[in-house]
Amino acid sequence: MTDPDLRKLRVLRELSERGTVSAAARALHLTPQAVSQQISALGRELGVPLTEPSGRRLRLTAAARIVLRHADVVFTQVEQLRAELAAHRGGERGEVAIAGFSTTLSALILPAVARLRETRPLLRTSLAEVDPPESFSLLHRGEADVVISADTARALDTARAPGTAAQDGRTDGRFHRVPLCDDPFDIALPEGHRLLDGERLVLADLADETWIFATTGLCHDIGVAACTAAGFTPQASHAIGDWDATLAAVRLGLGVALVPRLAKPAPRPEVTIRAFSELAPSRTVFAAVREGSQTSPEIAAVLDALRTAATEAVAG
Repeated sequence: MTDPDLRKLRVLRELSERGTVSAAARALHLTPQAVSQQISALGRELGVPLTEPSGRRLRLTAAARIVLRHADVVFTQVEQLRAELAAHRGGERGEVAIAGFSTTLSALILPAVARLRETRPLLRTSLAEVDPPESFSLLHRGEADVVISADTARALDTARAPGTAAQDGRTDGRFHRVPLCDDPFDIALPEGHRLLDGERLVLADLADETWIFATTGLCHDIGVAACTAAGFTPQASHAIGDWDATLAAVRLGLGVALVPRLAKPAPRPEVTIRAFSELAPSRTVFAAVREGSQTSPEIAAVLDALRTAATEAVAG
């Protein structure tokens, strides 16, 4: 048996996650034939079959599951090796790719990058707006080094269909998670709304309202799931992916909208953003890196800058 090729191990892991050769090929920017060839070659190197026919598809063998279990350990050790080498070099140079969903770009990522330009001028950063779960796919493929996501466990677990796996990195042992801040949601109400001046406000008070939700992503999911957890199915009339446009729709009386505090949209006349008096929908914003890479000086510097930006964003 020869030593396994790390590139082929990554292909096997992608097949395990994606479920089909064609899906793995799309994720890896390879042809299906190339994926099949690499997995077959890895099986020959290890002396065991890694796939077997299952109808018109291939499924992983028990031997492949053993290989994958050890592969995660191998990849973690590779990340630790890179981190130690970076520390040996002093950690001043390098490049870190950061991916986060839209709300975190202006509130967390851009302030962190600005701080790094002052404290680590030789450290290069690149940014991408990507929602989970795709951001975690980029992370494990090495196309991103730090991912910003949010834990919406309480609301989403209430609404998630039975048997549906979480895809936000909360329980994936390949990733190391660093909490950044809590991000509660407030409600945007139009001028003259019946709930503008009441002393008490909970989400259930809005059960009969018409709702404006984000088009897709975390803000959409947490909004719908929070309403479900509060005991009602929201009547969604509009899907808008821009916070300024969302508040414009609220001002026109087209509905009410949940707004995360990190979004900090520009104030609009005739729109009031009001906090809930209790049981406010909330999410925990966190950073995730590949397990083993968190001790790299470059990664650690980015995480420190993100924590500082998060503290300032919450205080502000």
